[in-house]
Amino acid sequence: MAIVQIVQWDDSINSNDILAWRYVDRKNPAKSEELGNWTQLIVRESQEAVLFRDGQALDLFGPGRHTLSTDNIPILGGLLRLATGGQSAFKASVWFINKVNLLDIKWGTQTPLLLRDPEYQIPVYIRAYGQFGIRISESRQFVIKLAGNKSSLSRSDIENYFKGVILSKMGDMIATYISHKKINIFEINTYLEDMSNEAVEKIRPVFANYGIEPLNFYFGSVNTVDDDEGIKKLKSAMSERASMNIMGYNYQQMRSFDVMEAAAKNEGGSGMLNAGVGLGAGMGMGGAIGQMAAQMGQYINPQQSQQVQQPQPQQQQVQSQANVCPSCGKSIPEGAKFCMFCGARLACSNCGAKLIPGAKFCPQCGNQIQ
Repeated sequence: MAIVQIVQWDDSINSNDILAWRYVDRKNPAKSEELGNWTQLIVRESQEAVLFRDGQALDLFGPGRHTLSTDNIPILGGLLRLATGGQSAFKASVWFINKVNLLDIKWGTQTPLLLRDPEYQIPVYIRAYGQFGIRISESRQFVIKLAGNKSSLSRSDIENYFKGVILSKMGDMIATYISHKKINIFEINTYLEDMSNEAVEKIRPVFANYGIEPLNFYFGSVNTVDDDEGIKKLKSAMSERASMNIMGYNYQQMRSFDVMEAAAKNEGGSGMLNAGVGLGAGMGMGGAIGQMAAQMGQYINPQQSQQVQQPQPQQQQVQSQANVCPSCGKSIPEGAKFCMFCGARLACSNCGAKLIPGAKFCPQCGNQIQ
């Protein structure tokens, strides 16, 4: 063993991926935990070192050069018996903690999250992903709770350890924004900044329990699953709603129109009028729907419309005198064009409409009466 042993971070280790590393003597790995008295411990900037013996963290060292001896580490005096000469080895291990800021740790849903649209109550699947940043705030706590029998802790270890809890909390947050705050799934991306700010505080207690400080947390995107049947139904429902808003009627009215159209095709229009008035009254729309139905019936069946029109007063007079000659007052057969007693003309020679007594022109076609 060398008279002065130097323990420091191995330059071959990628400090961007490794957050904690247990010292290993590359030349003699078996002697890595046999540290001689007066061992020189070198800790670099953005690092801390923790000295362990029998699983107990004895001391924490910041950046600089440190001498490991019973003089500088009094607790070792009670645990170790050093031989005379000060060159005897003692069993201990050193963990180096990388305290740089890691800002690009990825997170994302491996399987889609099932949520329910707040307006249409249609279940849909969504995916979410983003990234977050952390730094080690409590080196002892970090190594004790996460290292175990491992020789190092990497970025991927952190991703794996916290993946489940992150997805659980982010899934709850997305559900809260969609369900409780009544935000449409297609509008959720406009709230990503608010969600990101809130997410940092939600995960802070979780990370703090392991000596980690979250620096930021970002939602990159919240996306729908294109081949999801729920998404297809939701898009169709939203499209129908937009069309109805443009036309100025609601869903019940649209369904009423569909029923009336079907009735008109099956019964030539008269059934449509009855169905329209009935449906309008049943749905609480009464006169409005009935009036719309009647107006639609006029365009579908003009003859029907003429039949339901109220007769004019003059026409009522002709109908009341249908079987009596207006000239001599004697009864005549129904449909007669001339009175068989006095020869008076009773119907228009052009259209056959009944004539009004004393009229010089036909009330239907305007033909001059001879």
